[in-house]
Amino acid sequence: MNMIKFISILSSLMITLILVNLNNIVSFTEGFSNQTNKTNNTNFDISKLVFEAGSSPFNFTYADWTVKWWQWAYSIPQIIHPAYDDTGKLCKENQKEPVWFFPGTYEHSVVRYCEIPYGVGILFPVLNSECSFAEYPKKKTKEELSNCAKKIQDKTVPEFATLNGVNIPNLEDYRIQSDIFNFSLPENNILDLPPQTSQAVSDGNWVFLKPLPHGDYELKFKGNIKTTNNETNSTIDKDEFAGPVGWNYTTTYILTIK
Repeated sequence: MNMIKFISILSSLMITLILVNLNNIVSFTEGFSNQTNKTNNTNFDISKLVFEAGSSPFNFTYADWTVKWWQWAYSIPQIIHPAYDDTGKLCKENQKEPVWFFPGTYEHSVVRYCEIPYGVGILFPVLNSECSFAEYPKKKTKEELSNCAKKIQDKTVPEFATLNGVNIPNLEDYRIQSDIFNFSLPENNILDLPPQTSQAVSDGNWVFLKPLPHGDYELKFKGNIKTTNNETNSTIDKDEFAGPVGWNYTTTYILTIK
């Protein structure tokens, strides 16, 4: 074999080895990148991801945040309301940092896909209730509204809330009743009432997640009704947003934190 031919063969072998190594490096890098973008289903302490009921997330009490959730929920017309969204396309409606609000679902289970910014907390009700002067005009005092909301919520049970399949424990500990608060209803509101400003008191079982690390998550929750006796049915119309009847279905959010 002459020298020129030998050098040519050697050069070809070296190029082949370099390409193989480059492919291995690219494959390893892509695999590592994919792993770091996905959150391990069980490799986190769920207790460290949930604000305690007695805490003051972002310098407001837990109860204050539930008020903000209701004010947000009642401010959005039904046609673009995230609570009536089957896909998640409306999940960003009227959301503001540092906390995003998630609603449940009405009369059927849903899976919603939602991309949210890194650094925000997430507040959602497992199941909640409220009473307002707009809906119950015969009630005249804060105490009457408070008793009304409590009476409705007493008939519910928080069945489960999970993050990536990990149960959020002690949901009963996150039952919060608000002080009386103001809210405004726009045209075509979810209560199907004339546009107005009114007052309400809310009661419910809530979960308040701290800002999650970058990655993908499955958030799932469901509350249920203990009884459906005549007293309950006469108090709560089945299509009222304020009452839990009809809202006792599984809600799933597939979240991407970016």
